[in-house]
Amino acid sequence: MSQAVGNTALAYARVWHVVDAKQKVLGRLATNIATTLMGKHKPIYDPAADCGDYVVVINAKDILVTGKKVEQKLYRHHTMHPGGLKEIKFKDLQAKDSTEPLRKAVSGMLPKNRLREVRLDRLKIFEGSEHPYEANILKRYGIDNK
Repeated sequence: MSQAVGNTALAYARVWHVVDAKQKVLGRLATNIATTLMGKHKPIYDPAADCGDYVVVINAKDILVTGKKVEQKLYRHHTMHPGGLKEIKFKDLQAKDSTEPLRKAVSGMLPKNRLREVRLDRLKIFEGSEHPYEANILKRYGIDNK
């Protein structure tokens, strides 16, 4: 009898993970979330297949950055008009929408291909500890215990 999972529906089943971002460093947390969204933690990982899981992040307002990044880190975008380069500091972006720095960090760590938006749709970020996906959660992990 074979023990191989192969290309079955069970192998591609999506698991819901919850991550508590309280007092976690932004970049280190974002790498683990991106790995889970891509499905690299599964033995059936294929870069061209979408086999990643759902990730629910709670307490995003309490995320940390190291060094002087609170004052110095800049997020830039261009409006496509002459002189349209816009800059916003980390602390201003976090005050405006505390989920956005984490979403931008995870987005930057995903491959730039047609699966990027699909994978980001499976990322659910919440400022507090309450979320509507409690019934779906199968795994709870932080940085230390995946």
